[in-house]
Amino acid sequence: MPQFLLELFSEEIPARMQAQAARDLERMARERLAEAGFLPEALTSFAGPRRLTLVAEGLPVAQPDRKEERKGPKVGAPQAALDGFLRSTGLTQDQLTERDGIYFAITEKKGRPTPEVIAEMVEAIVRNFPWPKSMKWGTGSLRWVRPLQRILCVFDGEVVPFAFEGLESGDLTEGHRFMGSRQPFRARNFEAYAAGLEANFVVLDVAERKARIVKGAETLCFARGLELVEDQGLLDEVAGLAEWPTPILGDMDPAFLDLPPEVIRTSMRTHQKYFAVRKPSQDGLAPNFLVVSNIEASDGGHLVAVGNARVLSARLNDARFFWDEDRKTRLEDRLEKLKAVTFHAKLGTLYERAQRISALAAEIAPHVGADPKLAARAGLLAKADLTCGMVGEFPELQGIMGGYYARAEGLPPSPASPVLPPKGKDLGLINPPPLGEGDREAVEGANAIADAISDHYKPQGPGDTLPTGQVGVAAALAEKLDTLVGFFAIDEKPTGSKDPFALRRAALGVIRLLSGEVMNLRAICLNHANQYFGAHDPKATIDALMAFFLDRLAVVLQDQDGFQREWIAAAFATVGKTELPIHRLRAKVAALSAFLGGYNGTVLLAGYRRANKLLKDEEKASALPNGPAERLADAPDEEVALFDALNVVRPKVELALANDYFEDAMTALSELRAPVDAFFDKVFVNDPNRALRDNRLRLLASVRATMEQVADFNLING
Repeated sequence: MPQFLLELFSEEIPARMQAQAARDLERMARERLAEAGFLPEALTSFAGPRRLTLVAEGLPVAQPDRKEERKGPKVGAPQAALDGFLRSTGLTQDQLTERDGIYFAITEKKGRPTPEVIAEMVEAIVRNFPWPKSMKWGTGSLRWVRPLQRILCVFDGEVVPFAFEGLESGDLTEGHRFMGSRQPFRARNFEAYAAGLEANFVVLDVAERKARIVKGAETLCFARGLELVEDQGLLDEVAGLAEWPTPILGDMDPAFLDLPPEVIRTSMRTHQKYFAVRKPSQDGLAPNFLVVSNIEASDGGHLVAVGNARVLSARLNDARFFWDEDRKTRLEDRLEKLKAVTFHAKLGTLYERAQRISALAAEIAPHVGADPKLAARAGLLAKADLTCGMVGEFPELQGIMGGYYARAEGLPPSPASPVLPPKGKDLGLINPPPLGEGDREAVEGANAIADAISDHYKPQGPGDTLPTGQVGVAAALAEKLDTLVGFFAIDEKPTGSKDPFALRRAALGVIRLLSGEVMNLRAICLNHANQYFGAHDPKATIDALMAFFLDRLAVVLQDQDGFQREWIAAAFATVGKTELPIHRLRAKVAALSAFLGGYNGTVLLAGYRRANKLLKDEEKASALPNGPAERLADAPDEEVALFDALNVVRPKVELALANDYFEDAMTALSELRAPVDAFFDKVFVNDPNRALRDNRLRLLASVRATMEQVADFNLING
């Protein structure tokens, strides 16, 4: 079947926008084709530095003829309503169809040629394309990310003719700006288009551009006994900057290697889009860099490498200046400057935030096996590097630079900087004594504080590592919990897709940090809210925050661990409001999942549903009989067996749950499977004898209550 090819050729498209632009182009085309009655066999989009491309396979040459039916007014409706309907359809009353007392207008619509549909579709896509930022140029009203220069649009080997805003469709495109032919070339199908681009030094597919970069870089590095430092984000970016990506390995001044490797990599990445390299099995970086050029130079890239090395040296000289200047001021002495920096208008200064984090880290420390004094010190100094020159130049190094500066100064905690809680509150924190030189414990403590400062933002995403030590865990938890409690207290919660303060990320970080820790999260958050945000109804604030944590944990368990949503909901339904035991909830969901995935769980769940339905039907008619079930001597054997089994299982379940032995609780429930199954198979619950009937209802209610101690099985549908 015929093929449709579209290219929107413009000036340079920002790399960060290309991937989404390709998805948007494919989505918009698919939606409009579907509206026209087309279902392409394949639809593929591409994005690059200067072009968006779409190719659709298997479109018919014309729309099929269609019948459209519109519902009108009822027969006997006011004449004005009928007249309005007739005007909108262009029919007369005798052309309407009457069905079930309602008028319908049925019209036959002849299918239009596909090129007509495509022409309208392309103009609509271009005019309504959702660029994050766009511009106008010349005298027209059209907006595009950069000036749109040409539209290639062909269907079934022929140009689809249209024109708007000074742009006219055609079959011309062009290759690389410098290396390609100076003349545009024609393409009337995708095969000729892709081949023409390749011949003119343009790699169309971003996946192919990335593979070309990686392969070329690895080859160059291998020849010099080096290896590329992986950086997926940078790879994504440079693949959107070059149509013919050509890796070049350059040399840098080895003297710069005394700078922290994060500084070197950040300077390379942020300013120059260079990859760092290293020697295999060695710490640190090699005195080299890898740049991705958009041309194949005749000298193999020698002049390009030299020029880029010169620029890199200038950048790293700036970094060295910040490194040397920042170390002249101790972190402790930077705290005063935090008083002049507002964290949030309603949450005070960064100095006040540092005090809160310090107090909270000390409170959390015993729960995670950390020294409260060290945790308090790390929390107090964690934000001090925000006033240094290096972080001002490279904001992404905050925390990391604080750790380096702490190690450089040896960081003996000084009694000259006591932990001063804001609002005059005495938190009872003991100011740490000075650490003596050569004191092994002192050195270990100083290193723990430095590591904690470096790590207190961790984890910043699902792929990020956790803090290396327990002091770092305490500081990281304190930093995130202060953020969450504070913004929930001032009612700045995430709404829909909006989360300007990254509270979802903070909550997910807390969940990862607490995955193996036993800590009453609600009590700690409530205490923090009472001390610092008491005027904002702390209890309601923390109730909302705990619900937010549960929502985030449910997302993690479903998306990362693969548990079914309804199983998660069933396990969470029994969580009390006094605590949020994250490690317990994950284990509970895992145990419930294993139980319901087995034979005993499946059969018992069916029995639960049967009992629950019977009990609910009874509750609609009248109240359930009160009191416990009795072991009636003349009852059927199956009823007696269920009564005895329940009396054995119930204490097992309660004991297992009290000790967080969820697998044992599920195993105990499994013992009910056979007697419940036999009970429903042999015993008639709605016996004419009221006493027998009531006793059996009490017995089933006890079975339901015992099971619902473990999870709300009523929430499980499948």
